[in-house]
Amino acid sequence: MKTFVLTASLMLMSMTVSSTEPIAIAIHGGAGTIERGKLTETQEREVRAALNDSIEAGHRILAAGGSSMDAVVAAVKILEDAPQFNAGRGAVLTHEGKVELDASIMDGASLAAGAVASVTGVRHPIEAARAVMMHSPHVMLVSEGANAFAESVGIEFKDPDWFITDFRARQLESVQANAQSSVQLSEDWFSTVGAVALDASGNLAAATSTGGMTNKRWGRVGDSPIIGAGTYADNASCAVSATGHGEFFIRHVVAYDICARFKYTGLSLRESADQVIHDVLVESGGDGGVIAVDGKGNIAMPFNTQGMYRASMNAAGQKIVAIYGDD
Repeated sequence: MKTFVLTASLMLMSMTVSSTEPIAIAIHGGAGTIERGKLTETQEREVRAALNDSIEAGHRILAAGGSSMDAVVAAVKILEDAPQFNAGRGAVLTHEGKVELDASIMDGASLAAGAVASVTGVRHPIEAARAVMMHSPHVMLVSEGANAFAESVGIEFKDPDWFITDFRARQLESVQANAQSSVQLSEDWFSTVGAVALDASGNLAAATSTGGMTNKRWGRVGDSPIIGAGTYADNASCAVSATGHGEFFIRHVVAYDICARFKYTGLSLRESADQVIHDVLVESGGDGGVIAVDGKGNIAMPFNTQGMYRASMNAAGQKIVAIYGDD
């Protein structure tokens, strides 16, 4: 009897340990000139509500034993449907007044990745990116080819007008009326969305989705669909999703650089992310921020702008939903 009780106790202890493996998730909805008073009370309430819904959706999947891949997709899909963010419905408009969407996803366990760029009519570009990873031999598909692939695997499409909001239409008109050149090269608000997560199996994942840059032309693509620049995940280091002036994030391979510093230098996740965002990018003139998580559930969310829409739930279950630099 004593042997049975001891064995049962050991089994219970083992089950308890396995059920308390760390899980963590962080999301972002863009970084930029986000000052108190710039948003109305209604706008701020809507943004915080969308961020909360997104982080809760992703965390529920993790808490139920689901994968980090499923968690980041669920979190990003909510932000793609929220018109307050530059991804999916509510994305910025091109020079021609259209919506062209980019997204990418990466699995830290296998280093598998998928991405789409300049897709049109795809309700959830992050689902299309995951489909590229799972159902094609490629990493990135673009434009009409990416649309055709997404349709072939059953990804949901919407009418082009469904994506366009009055706010984005007015924004484009303002930019074009005041532009000093034929293309807008900088913005006050880089409202890309993204998510990173650690699941109970110790697997990391990262996902990023965006409409790109207001008034963009000539098929411009930023960092969001580029693995290593706007998105990166590796169980041996960390998972990162970026938001900012994409050209700088591409040049400095920001997402990968953070993971490499963490993996090879002995710096903490926060130190690695801070070095890239506050030193490398600032010195080069790049604005933006990142969210990052490591295999222990540590989270970093640095940005070098006045604010960044962000939320997280760490390994202890503590939730943060924030907008401003002093939140």
